[in-house]
Amino acid sequence: MPLSPVDIHNKEFTRGFRGYNEDEVNEFLTQIIKDYEITLKEKKELESKLLTSKEQIGHYNAIESTLQKSIVIAQEAAEEVRRNSTKEAKLIVKEAEKNADRIVNEALSKARRIALEIEELKKQSKVFRNRFKMIVEAQLDLIESDDWDHLMEYEIDSSELERLDTPEE
Repeated sequence: MPLSPVDIHNKEFTRGFRGYNEDEVNEFLTQIIKDYEITLKEKKELESKLLTSKEQIGHYNAIESTLQKSIVIAQEAAEEVRRNSTKEAKLIVKEAEKNADRIVNEALSKARRIALEIEELKKQSKVFRNRFKMIVEAQLDLIESDDWDHLMEYEIDSSELERLDTPEE
């Protein structure tokens, strides 16, 4: 057990022949007591500071551990988000490719239908043109025929027209 200032103060020495000067020894012991009290006080303060420091270190270690766990969790979450994003992006690309293929196929089909319709319209326009040409040629033949000349030669007696025009009584 370490000495206390009180132990030092109460210490009695046996007296010997031609011993030390009692006043010097007492003065020295008083100085030792003061220094020892200061040292003990500093020791208690240092122990208190050490305890506080250990508590803070424990607190900081707990925070560090929590932060490390949080970082690991955040990294895992980020990796999961990245994996999910990659999967989703692949699905979106696949869906877009399907849609693109569908749109291209629909466009090709529509283009084929339009091309067939154009060919059909060309055929119909040729038929129409030929028929129209035949009608026009037939009409020209009628105009050029001698029947018109006969019509011009035909004369009507105007007295006969008057008679037809007035009612008979």
